[in-house]
Amino acid sequence: MLKLAKLLHHKGFLITFVNTEYNHKRLLRSRGPNALDGFPGFRFETIPDGLPFPMPILLSKLNDTTSSNVPPVTRIVSDGCMSFTLDAAEKFGIPNILFWTPSACGLLSYMHCRHLVERGLTPLKDASDLTSGYLETAIDWIPGMKNMRLRDLPSFIRTTDENDIMVNFLIRETKRTPRASAVILNTFDPFEKDVLVALSSLLPRIYTIGPLLLLTDQIKNDILKSLGSNLWKEQPGCVEWLNTKEPNSVVFVNFGSITVMTPQQLVEFAWGLANSGKPFLWIIRPDLVVGDSAILPSEFVTETKDRGMLASWCAQEQILKHPSIAGFLTHSGWNSTLESVCGGVPMISWPFFAEQQTNCRYCCTEWGIGMEIDNNVKRNEVEKQVRELMEGDKGKAMKKKVKEWKTMAEEAAKSGGSSYQNLESLIADVLLTAGNK
Repeated sequence: MLKLAKLLHHKGFLITFVNTEYNHKRLLRSRGPNALDGFPGFRFETIPDGLPFPMPILLSKLNDTTSSNVPPVTRIVSDGCMSFTLDAAEKFGIPNILFWTPSACGLLSYMHCRHLVERGLTPLKDASDLTSGYLETAIDWIPGMKNMRLRDLPSFIRTTDENDIMVNFLIRETKRTPRASAVILNTFDPFEKDVLVALSSLLPRIYTIGPLLLLTDQIKNDILKSLGSNLWKEQPGCVEWLNTKEPNSVVFVNFGSITVMTPQQLVEFAWGLANSGKPFLWIIRPDLVVGDSAILPSEFVTETKDRGMLASWCAQEQILKHPSIAGFLTHSGWNSTLESVCGGVPMISWPFFAEQQTNCRYCCTEWGIGMEIDNNVKRNEVEKQVRELMEGDKGKAMKKKVKEWKTMAEEAAKSGGSSYQNLESLIADVLLTAGNK
């Protein structure tokens, strides 16, 4: 969302970036108390966590010209899961564009959650369905999606609760999405062609403007360059360490900002990496392990001290572009997936929740750029997949394929490309219909 805001700011729009109070405070903690100050034409506001009702109040405040010399709000771009902004936009008579930040295949899966309920596929009858093979049930009736199983759909459907909060929330949000003036997706047309065709019959006009990171990279003399969205403070030294390694020699391991694991899973990943014999850069957040500190065996630390680096957080986009990175062990979050594609880096996927399962399936079967590790991770499997990724025939094929997708992503984002043109059309056809910038 922040990347999109930067792009629109670069195009001349005045931006008010509204965050939840919790995330706003986390940003200030990670980047410094004054990190969000002093950006001309770009200001920050907050709303209480979990409370949609203050949005009209905030709009009224922002539009009160007697207390502010800033022009009134004339359009809203909001997260797809925050459809309460639609009510506020309709009240004030302004356009509301919903930016669904997952993959297009993830969004299409969410759009069909209610059909899974109607067909009796979710909720599960009981917890035994998680291990009985039931999740292997073929899902062959969603237009635009093929070779799908129940377990490849968003993790929220793995519930036994008939009134599951997340399932009901997604059904509600996706039902409201067609009310939007338009829908934005952070993808590029060739990558999810069939899915985008299917979505176009369900939603208002869709603007595919991804990968956003390639579009923001084109901004010259970016006054917002220092404005980042990482909720964790980046640990220095990662790039310097990579500079000492051979090209295509290092496995990068990062499970994102939300994924958690058990102490045993942490140990299995550790020994799998150690036994592979390959250099690695592993990002281990302080809260990576459920209810405990992320403590690695001292034997592992001793054995890998000359070829492994551990860090609490890093600038992932920069890392994935580094020539020494050969592969990415990831949770298959959408931003991570796109960053890996843009870096030309194949993946080993360990999806955790939400639509990460869907992203993983597409990486492995549709795009040919990933391999999946079972949720019940074992060190032998980690070792085997790391070796295959780094030196096997499948790894070489994945590397070739991801380079092809990287080229297509760059073509889409460059001047005249599909994503570049879609951004221009979004501005001309939707954002400027509310008046002058």
